Amino acid sequence: MKRTLAMLLVTLFTVSLLSGCNTMRGAGEDIEEGGEAIQRSTY
Repeated sequence: MKRTLAMLLVTLFTVSLLSGCNTMRGAGEDIEEGGEAIQRSTY
């Protein structure tokens, strides 16, 4: 029982890390696009 619970927790932790990376990547891309829009507006 403890082994099954441990494997379940490891799996959930891994999935949450992977989804967190995708979220941070998307936020980084949004911030970068915002910065580029500001640069284009100053020309």
